[in-house]
Amino acid sequence: MSEGAETITLVLADDHAVVRSGLRIVLESDGRFAVLGEAGDLRGTVETVLRTRPQVLVLDLNLGGESGLDAIRELRATAPDTQIVVLTMHREPAFARAALQAGALGYVLKDAADRELIEALLLAARTQPHVAPQLRRALSGDAPDHSPAPPDHLSPRELEVLSMIALGHTNPEIAAALSLSVRTVESHRAHVQQKLGITSRAELVEYARQRGLVD
Repeated sequence: MSEGAETITLVLADDHAVVRSGLRIVLESDGRFAVLGEAGDLRGTVETVLRTRPQVLVLDLNLGGESGLDAIRELRATAPDTQIVVLTMHREPAFARAALQAGALGYVLKDAADRELIEALLLAARTQPHVAPQLRRALSGDAPDHSPAPPDHLSPRELEVLSMIALGHTNPEIAAALSLSVRTVESHRAHVQQKLGITSRAELVEYARQRGLVD
């Protein structure tokens, strides 16, 4: 860090402690960042941000089964000076659109974090946006994607299960891919069907396509 440069303060929110630990090591070793706190669930995230008032929050969309979108909306109202950079596995444009509409300033994919996260954080500290390059075209005016954002009442995990159902995966395949039990997948599927008022797989597929969750 150059002499006189201001340290950017951060809070890390991810439901996996090992991810938070790895991020802390990488970011603090860079010299331009100071991690003021960590959180693994939605309520802890909001409380930690309100207590420490960081310049930037690094936020996963999945917080122990809770929706990071809810944290974005709440914090934009209660901590408007804290910018939010989403760091997630969700690469579907619908997820990015929902996060940005909720008030996130950045959207970075976890598999590209080593290349993009620091840039996104530096931009966020200057209130400038950053969106994963893979998603920019779908979200840009040059190639508009007019599919609506996913509904707020479906959690990121439910949207993930819905996407995999629409892609033709069976419950056991979804369970293996997401490190869940088959029973948990069945529960998520039942909740999705109940919330949407949809009973058949064909209707789920069509819904997912209309919402931009699958091509």
